[in-house]
Amino acid sequence: MKHLERETAMLTNIFDTHAHYDDEAFHEDRAEVLGTTLPEGGVVRVVDCAVDLLSSVRVLDLAHEYDYVYAALGIHPEQAGEERKGDLDMIAELLAKEDKAVAVGEIGLDYYWEENAPRDTQVDLFSRQLALSKDLGLPVIIHDREAHGDTMECLQKYRPAGVLHCFSGSVEMMKEATKLGMYIGLGGVVTFKNARKSVEVAAEVPLDKLVLETDAPYMAPVPYRGKRNNSTYIAEVAKKIAEVRGMDPQELIDICNENGKRLFQMAD
Repeated sequence: MKHLERETAMLTNIFDTHAHYDDEAFHEDRAEVLGTTLPEGGVVRVVDCAVDLLSSVRVLDLAHEYDYVYAALGIHPEQAGEERKGDLDMIAELLAKEDKAVAVGEIGLDYYWEENAPRDTQVDLFSRQLALSKDLGLPVIIHDREAHGDTMECLQKYRPAGVLHCFSGSVEMMKEATKLGMYIGLGGVVTFKNARKSVEVAAEVPLDKLVLETDAPYMAPVPYRGKRNNSTYIAEVAKKIAEVRGMDPQELIDICNENGKRLFQMAD
């Protein structure tokens, strides 16, 4: 374990393009994690993603407090049934005026959970947020769970800039998405033993369309699976993808950092 921790610490320049540090899992030690653990662990940028109006305010607060943290504001598909009148208008105002709000997200479709809002309700909310991203000239961060067909249909209709977060589709879907200009976000799943599709995608995704992510506090990679995830663990994801592609992990991280900056229109 000590050897693994040493190897992880050696990798730097990490850009976590998708995390949730406003999550209650970080309530007890959020200041330590964001103030010390991540910067000392080689993390240089994080995009923290909201799931509704209230969390949009929280992630903006974190972005204001920590220079290297940026915010994505939006309504997650699992919250589609709880959208209140005016919520999206207020999110749009924040996106328009806040320099550290760099994307509309986390948005998308989730057909996995039966208790989620009906599919047409989710598609309506997703479509309105895709239109908002086009109006504001901002990329989107897309959640797609068991909804590949409708997700691709919406992407083909609106053609936004953005990333398919925690990509779970096939190589064929990846190719269609990157043809539309979308980036592919890969995280801890690629290290799991049963992650055949994710490994295939990792091997074939165009290198200039790949970004790395955690979905912290969720989806921690091997050897940390089952533990609370954090952005330093991207080193394990990078090592796995680099192994699959036959390249150096630090080189992969550096390339993905540049990809993330380009995706979110960030200056150096």
